[in-house]
Amino acid sequence: MSSPSKRREMDLMKLMMSDYKVEMINDGMQEFYVDFHGPKEITLEAGRGMHQSLPLLTNFRDFGLYQGGVWKIRVELPDAYPYKSPSIGFANKIYHPNVDEMSGSVCLDVINQTWSPMFDLVNVFEVFLPQLLLYPNPSDPLNGEAAALMMRDRPAYEQKVKEYCEKYAKPEDAGAPPEEDSSDGELSEDEYGSSDEDAVPGNPDP
Repeated sequence: MSSPSKRREMDLMKLMMSDYKVEMINDGMQEFYVDFHGPKEITLEAGRGMHQSLPLLTNFRDFGLYQGGVWKIRVELPDAYPYKSPSIGFANKIYHPNVDEMSGSVCLDVINQTWSPMFDLVNVFEVFLPQLLLYPNPSDPLNGEAAALMMRDRPAYEQKVKEYCEKYAKPEDAGAPPEEDSSDGELSEDEYGSSDEDAVPGNPDP
């Protein structure tokens, strides 16, 4: 069995090889930033083993509300990693019931309570965080205002999410290059951020 320090190094290299932009905070490979792109939608088959540990709240599924947003995620690996879970938080603002608006702290059950050494950093960014954004849980909030608005007025909540994406989660806000859509080269949702005004994205075509 590899030592915690060797496992940290292996998981970090695996994350970098998965085309994630990683910015080290110190030389100890325990604190770093990772650029995270808002999910479009993921299938339940992806990471089937990990999904069983997550609350799938299909009544509150967010179909791509965060798509086009880019967030800088701060990751801190404890000395006991992978036997103890990493600490993760959003550096730029996001409007979400399970993310503290001021500190960026994440309320993510699988990270904070049900973490297992079988998980790694790629799982965090390819399964856990996309699930968090696609399946918000307003019954266990860190942002009480977002949770209440989501339960009371869903259209207003979705509008607020999009406004925050436009204002705080453009690629330049996370220090990432603009994301290009290789399948549809003419217009992509990312181009909403190119307006000189704080325009609100329009409704998608039916």
